Amino acid sequence: MRFRRYAVYHLPGGRLGDFGSAWLGWDARHGLVHLRPEGLPPDVETVTAVPRRYGFHATLKAPFRLAEGRTPEDLARRLRLVCDHLAPFALELEPRCDWGFLALRPRHQPVELLALESALVTRLDDLRAPLTGAERERRSPDALPPQAHAHLDHWGYPFVLDLFQYHLTLSGQLPPPRAEALRQALAPHLAPLVAAPMPVAAVALMGEDEDGFFRMIEEVPLRG
Repeated sequence: MRFRRYAVYHLPGGRLGDFGSAWLGWDARHGLVHLRPEGLPPDVETVTAVPRRYGFHATLKAPFRLAEGRTPEDLARRLRLVCDHLAPFALELEPRCDWGFLALRPRHQPVELLALESALVTRLDDLRAPLTGAERERRSPDALPPQAHAHLDHWGYPFVLDLFQYHLTLSGQLPPPRAEALRQALAPHLAPLVAAPMPVAAVALMGEDEDGFFRMIEEVPLRG
């Protein structure tokens, strides 16, 4: 099955993955609308509207169209080869609202995470179609810092490599006071889920369907 765009994400598993999917209302791993649990803030539909269609994920290779002549099978095969040489690791997570939205972020980014992101960005890039003018303009290139602007033109996405920051998105853009209030409201739900480091032992090849929602195509283990 061909999708209109592809991406490589990390999809948390276990209780954290279940909570994130329930919070957003979309389970990208199984391609299902997820029922929300009781006791969540009443405006959850509104604050999760933007990230919902991506599912509970961290971006490692941002969504892209396949280059002319390339197939989803080419992409899956390359991804498996890359992951054969990358080691699993774990992340200590905490909820933060640094950039105007709520997300779970690692307390620090270990070298294994940086190696994973760098390999996926660079070693899959020949399979990516160049950005169209409209795709490029959606990233507001003139508002980007110089290094982000250069990354956009070279890799098709601004916040990669030296600008990469792992994050599991929990909301759309919010005014700072609202983001902080949401962080406090979710803290009791999240605290037991991030008390221990989260393992990162696989990545997910994702496809964007015609409805705009992302679904997992294949989960690829890190075998290095």
